[in-house]
Amino acid sequence: MSSSSTLAVDAQPSDPLQAQPIERVERDGTHYTLLGTAHVSQASVVAAKHIAADTSFDAVAVELDPARYQALLNPDAFQNLDLFKVIKEDRVGAVAANLALAAYQRRLAEQLGVEPGAELKAACEVAVERGKQPWLIDRAVGLTLKRASAGLGFWARFEMLSGIIAALITREEVSEKDVEALKQGDILQATFSEFARSSPALYEGLISERDQYMAAQLRAHAATQGAQRVVAVVGAGHLQGLAKALAESQEVPQAAIERLEQPPTPSLWPKWFGYGLIAFLLLGFAYGFSRGFDVGRDLVLVYLGLTASGALLGGLIAGAHPLSALAGAFSAPLTVLHPALAAGMFSAGVELWKRRPVVRDFQLLRDDVRTWTGWWRNGVTRVLLIFMLTNIGTSIGVWITGFEVVRRLSAG
Repeated sequence: MSSSSTLAVDAQPSDPLQAQPIERVERDGTHYTLLGTAHVSQASVVAAKHIAADTSFDAVAVELDPARYQALLNPDAFQNLDLFKVIKEDRVGAVAANLALAAYQRRLAEQLGVEPGAELKAACEVAVERGKQPWLIDRAVGLTLKRASAGLGFWARFEMLSGIIAALITREEVSEKDVEALKQGDILQATFSEFARSSPALYEGLISERDQYMAAQLRAHAATQGAQRVVAVVGAGHLQGLAKALAESQEVPQAAIERLEQPPTPSLWPKWFGYGLIAFLLLGFAYGFSRGFDVGRDLVLVYLGLTASGALLGGLIAGAHPLSALAGAFSAPLTVLHPALAAGMFSAGVELWKRRPVVRDFQLLRDDVRTWTGWWRNGVTRVLLIFMLTNIGTSIGVWITGFEVVRRLSAG
């Protein structure tokens, strides 16, 4: 059974929970009290502290994953970023998304005077003071964005990427509409602004799936630890969906967690399109040689020149060290033919070898990511730019080569 209340009845004017949205759910012998908060409200901070301090609760759960929990406790957690590992594991996009979130939160804190997520941090601190390790029930941001973007088309993904970039570098104040969205309680949805609210696929990944995931985590933790009374502090935007999932889900909690933690199945068409483009180029070269050695040789030289120069230009635009840019240029023609490699891996790798970011780069990261010039100036973000722009330059070179092959062979 689920019931909703604002605790207005019998509440004293001094009661921090007065008028705060609360849902109560009884499930599998455990009583859950769900406190809905606004991520930019001082009243929510006070309410979270108050309810987390209530010793009648066996456990305190919060809408955080381990990475965001560490980021709240240590705002300079990016200083521990292993860029070699990020590039090797192809997590550049996830890191950019987390930087976007951090930049957005920093702007909000400066504009509104409340650090977004302060109420979650406060609940965790009170729980630790009580000797209770908080339950971190939310899903990792990177996985959430991957699953959300998997349901989008090409242009929708482009819009989502634009939203990330805008969150990273805009100097404008957060709009009144987005502030109101935050008062409804979800930082991820607000980060991507109007696009998240108008895209059912993105909403499903950012909100609905997380409601199911957090409900499963609550049930799994309660079963494991034998908790009978649990308080969960979550954004108000999750309150109704979480209560519904908690009360009605018939799926075994661990099975639901495993299902919702599965990375999306990669689309096959980009891979096959890439293979098709490589096959087209190789067949074009072969046909060129069949028409004469000079024809085939010229086509191969065009390919080598365009892919190498594209990678070189991309690296230089990103501010790469000359050796880093050259590493990308020399590797580009070969990496195009190998699906597991990218020229950006080589240029970024050499950049880390030649100009490894220093402590100051990590210390200034949260400020530098908020401006265009900061991305080029900061040693950490410059490596990410080198990786991305080298790959983009290589891709442009490949496309131009394809058009040139068609032009020359059809002209002959």
